[in-house]
Amino acid sequence: MKKLLALVLAAVMLVSVFSFAAAEDKKTLTVVTWDATTTPYLIAQKEAYEASHPGVTIEYVDVASQDYAVKTTTMLEGGDTSDIVMIKEIDNLINWQAQGFAAPLNSYVEATKYDLSGFKGTEVNYSVDGELYAVPFRSDFWVLFYNKDLFDAAGVAYPTNDMTWEQYAELAEKLTNKDKGVYGTHYHTWLSAVVNWAVCGTGYTLADKTYDNLLYFYQLYQKLEDAGACMAYAELKASGLHYSAAFANGNIAMLPMGYWYVSTLIGYNKDGTCSFNWGITAVPHAEGVEAGASFGNLTGAMINAKSENKDLAWDYISWLGGEEGAAATASVGARPAYVSEAVATAMSSVEGFPADETSKGALIPSSVAMEWPVAEKVSDIKTIVNEEHSMIMAREITAEEGIQEMNERVADLFK
Repeated sequence: MKKLLALVLAAVMLVSVFSFAAAEDKKTLTVVTWDATTTPYLIAQKEAYEASHPGVTIEYVDVASQDYAVKTTTMLEGGDTSDIVMIKEIDNLINWQAQGFAAPLNSYVEATKYDLSGFKGTEVNYSVDGELYAVPFRSDFWVLFYNKDLFDAAGVAYPTNDMTWEQYAELAEKLTNKDKGVYGTHYHTWLSAVVNWAVCGTGYTLADKTYDNLLYFYQLYQKLEDAGACMAYAELKASGLHYSAAFANGNIAMLPMGYWYVSTLIGYNKDGTCSFNWGITAVPHAEGVEAGASFGNLTGAMINAKSENKDLAWDYISWLGGEEGAAATASVGARPAYVSEAVATAMSSVEGFPADETSKGALIPSSVAMEWPVAEKVSDIKTIVNEEHSMIMAREITAEEGIQEMNERVADLFK
């Protein structure tokens, strides 16, 4: 009897040891983010990482989107030890790095020989004095949407991934049919939709304190508006017509817009909001600029300097930014920051994405500039430039007058 009891006790102890070891092998990474339960790519990323990393659980700390920067800063200032913090705006990272909340990453990049080339230079926006502090995982750069049915009806060849702005303007005028109410192109009212093309592949930024580079694009827009090739700015402002509904109406041949609109169009075709065939190309480029150059914004992830799981946190954010994480992000129609043929294939395989090679090719930009860089007084600069933009678009002042005002008012900020 004693021998039997000893064997039972030994078995119980063995089970306990294995249970303890299994518990020890389990790890939880806490990730501060926003809209965690309603953002498809966050759900897909979590599921994919946990499936490929048994024993690791991703636990989101959901912060309200509209208050993300303020509330996350308060958390970090209070000594929060969450492992990873997602970056909504680049200037958030710069502020958090200055306060000592972001762990430096260069040593991890070097130790793991992490390939940054797939980010097409966008990762430098997460660097301070040559030290990387976050890894990008999402980048909604801009592309050109077009209505294939309207091109077919007009007997005009589709736009390509290597097209200048002059060629684009010619196409817009050629596709315009006033009798049928067809517009060759559409410009949303934002500054970015009209003149941000000046930053594509040129090294120029909107924080450079000079705005002469915008003149060509204002003149191009006004020429098309005067020709009736696009809806007038005044009409759009008065009606409040959103670009998504405008293009979905089926009477607009082309639309320069952020890649995020792809998932919207796929949804529209599924629910019957629209039923035409569409495709995408790279945005047109200026003379002398490499085809495929675009601009956009970044979403990324940093490691909290107070995290007690920094090595595992690096494994996660490096996975998130790399090809595997990019495939998970792309699986729900979101645009990863990492650019490669494999990622493009994953994105183009999403149900509803155009099947043509040109559309797939548009998923591989040659470079992606930032819509707005991190710079001194950039918030004040944005306000000035957007104010003058509105007056130029409304024809209250000429493009030349508006640009002169931009130059002078921004210069005054630094006196």
